[in-house]
Amino acid sequence: MRWRMITGVALACCLGAVVPSGTAAEEQKGDTRHHGSLEKMDFGKTQDGQPVELYVLKNDKLTVKVITFGGIVTEILAPDRDGKMGDVVLGFDNVKDYEGDIPYFGATVGRVANRIAGGEFTLNGKTYQLARNDEPNSLHGGKKGFNKVLWTAEEVEGKGGPAVRLSYTSPDGEEGYPGKLTARVTFTVTDDGALRLDYEATTDQATPVNLTNHSYFNLGGAASGTILDHELMLAADEYTPVDDTLIPTGELASVAGTPLDFTSPTAIGKRIDQVKGDPGGYDHNFVLRSGEGREPALAARVVDPESGRVLEVLTTEPGIQFYSGNFLDGTLKGKGGVPYTQHRGLCLEAQHFPDAVHHPNFPSIILEPGETYTQTTIYKFSAR
Repeated sequence: MRWRMITGVALACCLGAVVPSGTAAEEQKGDTRHHGSLEKMDFGKTQDGQPVELYVLKNDKLTVKVITFGGIVTEILAPDRDGKMGDVVLGFDNVKDYEGDIPYFGATVGRVANRIAGGEFTLNGKTYQLARNDEPNSLHGGKKGFNKVLWTAEEVEGKGGPAVRLSYTSPDGEEGYPGKLTARVTFTVTDDGALRLDYEATTDQATPVNLTNHSYFNLGGAASGTILDHELMLAADEYTPVDDTLIPTGELASVAGTPLDFTSPTAIGKRIDQVKGDPGGYDHNFVLRSGEGREPALAARVVDPESGRVLEVLTTEPGIQFYSGNFLDGTLKGKGGVPYTQHRGLCLEAQHFPDAVHHPNFPSIILEPGETYTQTTIYKFSAR
């Protein structure tokens, strides 16, 4: 995993000095001001009476709404080819529904995203037992992962536009994980029409960390139908095969000649019936060509031919989990009462590989004291 040591000197060098508007220095460097606005609103209360805040990050190209419960992205408004704004993520209108038993709509997922085999791992000679909330495995941080806690928000200066930083401190032993972990995610709406997510985490004990965002995208809008006509490209020549419980075997296999080959733009529904499993469909980790990097690289591109909307995913992570909404069955009704039926949305979760704690050949997810976990993922929207 990519780690970055942060010191006061390093931050000062990175941030530089603040240049007042209209000075000669600004004229020499160019106008570095960004466009957009940030608004704070109430989003109701949790079942135990805790207030939930909603932040609206907006510019003329994109509007993103984030709540402090679960670090959840509740809404993304992006323009189609005619300039008409539409909501392109699945979600709910109230906190109560997000508190229910839902498949992680829009959530910040941790302490460890994806699955851990048998709900346990051994670190430095000690075995840790986790919740087996996806029998027989642990999934997305356990019964009460980061998607079910209240985060603390602060308005910050983003890299390219209005931003809010959410922070959460997970105590030692929470959900079975060792060490007190402090996690931060900065949500920025940038001038070029993107949602930028910058993650950081520190710990006082060695612990596994693998954070991601679990938004379900439908570029036509949730009321438009399924995502089977969306065309997907993944910058990945390999994937990690799994057993019947969706745990990786440890192998890196080629996508060539399989229904998982999205190296060229392909309609998601074209070969989905060829994917084995119950209920079938895509739920696979792809090995990105770019690997771990210091700068975000293109991982995926999705195009909705009907609306013309385009989503590009760039990340510093070595893998991306593509999930085609296989288990949505219409039971859940989202914003505006729209039933979320099978394949109504797709997820592109930039992360380290599933069950990395059991596979030494996978990039490590162990964070040590004195190190800082960092990750950047960008969801960039456009239209054609």
